Amino acid sequence: MSRVLTLTLNPALDLSIRLAELSPGSVNRSEESSMTAAGKGNNVARVLARHSHQVAVSGFLGRDNQAPFERAFHEWGAEDRFIRVAGETRVNVKLSEADGRVTDINGSGAPVDEAAMTQLLDDIEAGADNLHAVVVSGSLPPGVAPEWLSALIGRLRTQGLPVWLDSSGKALVQGTRARPVLIKPNEHELAECVGRPLPDEAALLSAARELQLGGIENVLLSLGAEGVVWLFEGGTLRARPPRVEVVSTVCAGDTLLAGTLHGVLEGWSREKTLRFATALSADAVRRIGVGRSDVEDFTALCDAVCVEALTI
Repeated sequence: MSRVLTLTLNPALDLSIRLAELSPGSVNRSEESSMTAAGKGNNVARVLARHSHQVAVSGFLGRDNQAPFERAFHEWGAEDRFIRVAGETRVNVKLSEADGRVTDINGSGAPVDEAAMTQLLDDIEAGADNLHAVVVSGSLPPGVAPEWLSALIGRLRTQGLPVWLDSSGKALVQGTRARPVLIKPNEHELAECVGRPLPDEAALLSAARELQLGGIENVLLSLGAEGVVWLFEGGTLRARPPRVEVVSTVCAGDTLLAGTLHGVLEGWSREKTLRFATALSADAVRRIGVGRSDVEDFTALCDAVCVEALTI
């Protein structure tokens, strides 16, 4: 059993609302809604814990509304190592429409001071010896600079820890410079990383390979409904997901990352890992929440994933 630490520096309570069609400026009635303790790293932790990994969760959590997170961590079986800070953890609203469109309304997060950042670093280093991987996911809260994130990843790497990074904007750009073992950009985030437009798939694949050859061992390029491309030393694999009815795409990327890490930790082949992760992500879009591999048709979902080798 592998032990993983997930870092969600800017967690959120996700208010997910499903409705037929959003009508701005008028009263809308939901078909389904839920409030979930989330944040990208916490979503990853939830999937990994469900697949029997020992998971510790950390980051910065507002004291004033910590109870929903504490209940969730207990339900998942995750060890709570979050640093508490003053104020409330943000609430994010996810509006999912019948046609698959998702509208996000995200809060900025509770401010974090130097003392909390130092406490987090000390806590990570104290428990680093028995970790098999660290996942750093999501945005940065007020007070945490992208350069601090880069330094954090660098410190983890000096301890021999594989760091998987899933972020965006300046946080991703700076974090990438610390050379994590894997990054999971989408097409827009990849363009930010290389600092130029990427107008077509050939340009995307070339840029991803550029990063991989520059010292990032794995680039997991998420292409949404078009699937995912995994670039690694010595090769490239592409997976195309099966067609499914889309309810919400909110946790699909987090599920993809968690499924990939699960396969790597289990020692599976890359092809088996990518097939599993893509199927798990396909299941995620069929529901509000993360994907599940215990659904009756999961084997059929895996069989329906098309995996092929690419030459770049």
